[in-house]
Amino acid sequence: MPKLFDMKFPEGCGTLPDGFWSAVDVWVKKPHVVNKRLCGVKETEGRQADGEDLRFLLDDDEELFKDVMLFLCSSSGASAAHHQDKPWSFTSRTFIPKVSCYGSTSHKEVILKDFDRQQVTFLPFEEAAGGKVSLRRGNIYQLRLCSEEWTLQLHVLTSDSWFSDGVAYPRLSWLSSDLLPKLVHWAAECRTSEFRSTLSLLPVEKYSLLYQQLKEKYKAMVKVWPEVTDPEKFVYEDVAIATYLLVLWAEERAEKNLTLPQSFVDLGCGNGLLVHILTNEGHPGRGLDVRRRRIWDMYGPQTVLEEKAITPSGSFLFPATDWLIGNHSDELTPWIPVIAARSSPSCRYFVLPCCFFDFYGKYQRRQSQKSQYKEYIDFIAEISRICGFNTEEDCLRIPSTKRVCLVGKSRSYEPSDEAEYEQQRAHYIQSRQNSPVVSVQRSEVKPAGSAWGAGFQPRERVETVRNCAALPRDFVDRVVLQVADVLLGMSGGASCSDWNKGGKRQQLLLLVVFLFERYLINQWTDLNSPEPIPADSSLPGILSLFCSYSAFPGIH
Repeated sequence: MPKLFDMKFPEGCGTLPDGFWSAVDVWVKKPHVVNKRLCGVKETEGRQADGEDLRFLLDDDEELFKDVMLFLCSSSGASAAHHQDKPWSFTSRTFIPKVSCYGSTSHKEVILKDFDRQQVTFLPFEEAAGGKVSLRRGNIYQLRLCSEEWTLQLHVLTSDSWFSDGVAYPRLSWLSSDLLPKLVHWAAECRTSEFRSTLSLLPVEKYSLLYQQLKEKYKAMVKVWPEVTDPEKFVYEDVAIATYLLVLWAEERAEKNLTLPQSFVDLGCGNGLLVHILTNEGHPGRGLDVRRRRIWDMYGPQTVLEEKAITPSGSFLFPATDWLIGNHSDELTPWIPVIAARSSPSCRYFVLPCCFFDFYGKYQRRQSQKSQYKEYIDFIAEISRICGFNTEEDCLRIPSTKRVCLVGKSRSYEPSDEAEYEQQRAHYIQSRQNSPVVSVQRSEVKPAGSAWGAGFQPRERVETVRNCAALPRDFVDRVVLQVADVLLGMSGGASCSDWNKGGKRQQLLLLVVFLFERYLINQWTDLNSPEPIPADSSLPGILSLFCSYSAFPGIH
């Protein structure tokens, strides 16, 4: 049972041996992050196991038992001082392929962690539909941490009979070239994630199966996508979000003994594809957005999409709706738990935050020890708790860096306490309204049933392009003419009777860049920048303004 591969840890790596076990946990719980043919695994709870448990697992095959025990106890050195009757940490996992390729056969691994020897052993099993279990002896392998030189080693029980299918059984060369470097990297980094594990609120096997079905069903949308956005990203992202919601709702129906599909309203539905998929899959609902999209006409009359500006108020409550959805709903995101709480005692919500908005403007971060994204997720979770929801957090499996969702499936209070919680909501919104970081003019927050979102700024119906790709023609002409006037008004040091050669000016390009920069600042500060450029300003005046900001003195 020789060592097949090894890899040294970086010089001065101070995370070992704890980092080794952290890396092992990633490989055990999330093999899909490195093996892209897997959707995930279903893991059993850990327990302690001894030699007799192992003998039973190996079906009382005495010869096999001796070989496996020798493999488990073959490490040398000080760390090998392990008594045979001392138990291992025992868990098992069932592989969930992205594409079903095993039929009714389940592929599992028993995982034995030996903390004394600093090694973990993987014993693969196959379980047929009839319950027959067989060990794939040739694919037993072990990851071992050697503390003498801090190396990570890969050992195999019988390398000659190794079987590979690229899914549950990767190639030995892949284990050495892909897995070992990843484990070393994870061990050296040894960081704890700020967020929950992916799909932690759902049964992964159900999600994987449904996702493959929906992906196949709606993949044709990629070919006919009429929007300027990337169809690959948006179609498959919405398919993944729809899959998540459908599985979540199916679990809720089973838990609460519900018979009817849940209804929904998607606030800020954008391209409407999520609404289209959920409706097609049997859930009654509609989507609202301030701007109509071209793709809406492709869905057909069964997909209800409404062009409407949403202002948080008593006019936008949904008492007959089961779920409110906020998928990248931007300025509506902090309001969705509030709207759900005020709609009805049974209304639930799902939000996938993206851009950072407070109730009345851009969200301003306050805690530098957290990432801005984590701080914003915590802010929305705080709103949810104040609104009286039992708030759950999860990570979606979507092609996005912002994939943390918040789910409010139930309330944390009795219906008789509704008035108390409503007072709490109103006071919290009032406190955010009076926050010094919010610069928009606002009126006093009023209770539910009136314009309690007064001061809220919905997005414009026509999207304004705020970059240099679409500058107003008069602005461009003004810059060109003023620069030309300066150059033509200067003497170039040589006389010419036929034409005006103009002159030279240093830092002129810097001036032009400054003009464009000030224009963009004006665009993004609600036309309230400290010193906006007047429409009729002359170049000398602009130069004076430029000098007041410029780090290059002497420009006149």
